[in-house]
Amino acid sequence: MKAVRTMNNWDVEKVRKDFPVLSQTVNGKPLVYLDNSASSQVPQAVIDRTSKYLAEEHSNIHRGVHYLSQHATTAYEAAREKVKRFINAPDVRECIFVRGCTEGINLVAYSYGKAFINEGDEIILSQMEHHSNIVPWQVVAEEKGAKIRVIPMNERGELILEEYENLLNERTKMVAVSHVSNSLGTVNPVKEMIATARKFGVPVCVDAAQSVPHFPVDVQDLDADFFVFSGHKMFAPTGSGIVYGKREWLDKMPPYQTGGGMIRTVTMEKSTYAPIPEKFEAGTPAIAAGIGLGAAIDYINSIDFEAAAAYEHSLLQLSLIHI
Repeated sequence: MKAVRTMNNWDVEKVRKDFPVLSQTVNGKPLVYLDNSASSQVPQAVIDRTSKYLAEEHSNIHRGVHYLSQHATTAYEAAREKVKRFINAPDVRECIFVRGCTEGINLVAYSYGKAFINEGDEIILSQMEHHSNIVPWQVVAEEKGAKIRVIPMNERGELILEEYENLLNERTKMVAVSHVSNSLGTVNPVKEMIATARKFGVPVCVDAAQSVPHFPVDVQDLDADFFVFSGHKMFAPTGSGIVYGKREWLDKMPPYQTGGGMIRTVTMEKSTYAPIPEKFEAGTPAIAAGIGLGAAIDYINSIDFEAAAAYEHSLLQLSLIHI
């Protein structure tokens, strides 16, 4: 075990000290936490930044001209800019704050579906999807009279790409697929899958909840139309997440929720909506969580991502030895 703890120059004890929760003991032994696919722990740097907002900057954003509102707005929008750079989005306005990946997929499914999916259309999902990337599309399909088509897997837990290409046709209106499976750990070739869908003019929504915390992503390189992930799986507080969407789609999609900051003008007869990203950010957002997400990105950028991935793989190999 000692060799595993020091391989790849990854200082496990130093990293553990960044996370206060890991200083406690359970049944007389140091706490070991391996449930990161469900939710990661939060480092002290993120706790401190979130606490600073609550203690010194707490105010509603985008609505006030007073000191606290201006500082909170600046911090919140700085976090959005960090997200843009982290995933290499072309435009910060294409990064929409949500409260998690599930809400983000619901946003895309509802809003895109309302605008672009009709009776007889088809939505392609994969056999390995988390239910958060199944149920929203099922609801849309039921409401619109559309049909769900499923990409099968082989015995190795890999998607059968030949079958995927056979599913694509002129009725296909969306492909929704996980970047990394939460249960199998399979890394799907989403760049190749997006390129295949592009031949048919079909947009792709990528569930990136499990990929963003584990390796660098570049939405421009992938050419993703929608790219959705949670903050709480990447060291941020719960209640944080992102929908990246290409502006060509977001501008045409109706709001997911209404009221609050997504309004431009309101009369008793008609309302108009703010441009993106505000159009999809109704009401008071989870401000502390969004600022915490920015701090989590700072933390990720401060560590050796490749060494972390290599150490994680070594733990996987160790676990397999003891199965």
